[in-house]
This record gives sequence, structure tokens and C-alpha cells, in this order.
Amino acid sequence: MYGDNSLPVFPKEDALTMIRLALAEDVRTGDVTSAWTIPENQNQHARLIAKEDGVLAGLPIIELVFNELKANVNVVLHKQDGDCVKKGDLIAELSGSTRELLTGERTLLNFIQQLSGVATVAHIFQEALKGGKTKVLDTRKTLPGFRTLQKYAVRVGGGSNHRMGLFDMVLVKDNHIAAAGGVLEALEVVKKNNAENLMVEMEVESLEDLKKLLHKGVDVIMLDNMSNEMMAEALEIIKESGDEVLVEGSGNMTLERAKEIATLGLDYISVGALTHSVKALDISMRI
Repeated sequence: MYGDNSLPVFPKEDALTMIRLALAEDVRTGDVTSAWTIPENQNQHARLIAKEDGVLAGLPIIELVFNELKANVNVVLHKQDGDCVKKGDLIAELSGSTRELLTGERTLLNFIQQLSGVATVAHIFQEALKGGKTKVLDTRKTLPGFRTLQKYAVRVGGGSNHRMGLFDMVLVKDNHIAAAGGVLEALEVVKKNNAENLMVEMEVESLEDLKKLLHKGVDVIMLDNMSNEMMAEALEIIKESGDEVLVEGSGNMTLERAKEIATLGLDYISVGALTHSVKALDISMRI
């Protein structure tokens, strides 16, 4: 749901789907290296350690991975999703079959490193927006198959979710507007078809189109690819009109720019970089 930053519920079923795919491509017929180098009855104690500062997300995946492997591994978490960690912090302890620990190692790390990277970047962006009311939103620029997990991680890090997909909200962008013949023409056909009363967001790239949409029943107006000065002017036009429409800034929303526009008065900024090119948080498993 647009703007949702409530405490998220871990999407277990979606996680299991992706874990099964990951194990199928990685393990297939078995971990030959571990099977050939480690005695079958050997047990070990392992620790998951943060190798850099960040925000954790996806920790329930650790136990799910070993459950899918039918592994005899005990998991003790010392941190929870949403916790901030420093370099060197102990995240979890694992004990059990050495072979099974090493078979599951890469899969569980791939998940929690990626999701913790998302949570960390979301946290950094939201911190940069302190001082104003603006909240950071994710986008649909997610890794295929990972959308619910990445959007979960965004909220764990303190960010907010935009729409989940094409089905749960109307977002009329430049190509829709061009195909429909203009912003008002596009909005008209949306209203005719919106029997489910879905939330409607309209993208504008000019002040002229912005003015056309005021008091037309739009829920959100996206100011796309506007300069900081143009966004400030747009916000003033909206304020003077008395329209209580939500306003989202989008396009080239870097961390530096987020700091610059934190007090402009935008309700939201949407940032594709929260998910599409995030750096994984460095976490290691040590025996």
C-alpha cells in the first residue's frame, strides 16, 4: 500500500519460494566438496559476523534455509531484523553438522547480505530526510522474484513502500499520457474504469500539466525529473490552490539531493536505488 511504513511482517512463503530456487541452482545433486573433505559425523560451531556497519534484514531466512536442507543445525539469533550493527558484531550462532553448515552458507548469506543492504540504504536515505516531513519510497525496480522481500527490507530500514505492482494502484506515467493524448484525457479514462476505487497517481513534468490536475480528484501527483527550484515552485502552486493532494518527487534522487530537498515540503521521494543496485552488506560465517 502506498506510503506504508508500518512494522512489516516477514513474507515467509515468498521467502521459501526463492530459497527453494536458490538451493536448486546451487546444491542440485549435492555439495561434493563438503562431502569429500569433511567426515559425515563431524559437528562445528559457526558464527555470523557483521564485517561493516549497517541495518539487518532477512534473518528468519537462516533457519528456513537449513529447514529446507533438512539439516541438523541449531540457530541462535543475537540480533533481529531492523537492528543496527557495527563492524565485528555477532549476529547469530549456528551449531550442527559441518557439511550442512557449509552447504547452506552461501545461500543464506546471499539472502541476508542483499536484504540487509536494502535495509541499510533505506535507513541512510530516511536519516538524510530528517528535519522535514518527507519519507523515502521504494519503486518497482526490484530484482525479479525478490519484490516482497526487498520491499519488506525497505520498511525494516525505516523506508516506506510504493505500490506492490501494476495491480494495486494506478500510476499514470509519461508513456500512458502520451498514448492517451494528455494528462486530462488519461485521467478521464482512469476514472471511468476505476470501479475498485484504486489510489490514483499522476506523473507531471511541467507546471502547466500540474495546474491541469489540481482539484481533479487525484490522490498523488508525482513531480518527475524537476529541478529543486521547479519542485519548490510546484509545491507553492499546490499550496496556493488549496488542493490537499499528496506530492512525490522522483527522478535522479541521490542521497546528496535528498539532503538538499529534505525541507522543501514533499510528502515523499521515490528512489529506485533502494533496490535495483544496492550494495550487499558484508557479513561472513566463521567456523
